[in-house]
Amino acid sequence: MLEEQQNNPLHGLKLETLLKELVDHYGWEILDTAMRFNCFHTNPSIESSLKYLRKTEWAREKLEAFYLSRFKRMPRPTAEEREIPPRQRTFAVGITPREPMELTVESILASQAKAASSYKSRQSRNRKPRR
Repeated sequence: MLEEQQNNPLHGLKLETLLKELVDHYGWEILDTAMRFNCFHTNPSIESSLKYLRKTEWAREKLEAFYLSRFKRMPRPTAEEREIPPRQRTFAVGITPREPMELTVESILASQAKAASSYKSRQSRNRKPRR
């Protein structure tokens, strides 16, 4: 198990350290726009955010996935890997983290709009016609 976890940027990383790295690099506004957690929007602080993230597993996993994909720029998980919490995922030997992605509020909003449009398009194609 230890061997598997050696190639996971989250292994041994405290939630507080992860959050501080993200806040230092991106700031609260970008994290709020990307995550849409109230603890990032209303009077954000490391302490209140940690309290919320420790109690809310889905939010913690969403933040960890953001950390892996945007901050460490690791490869996207496969459909099977998405079923595994980010802390338990591993990456192939030789894959190393890259420089953090540069994000703005505008780039996040544009990405979210594109994803929503794509989702609506897929949904409309999958609907069966009414008779």
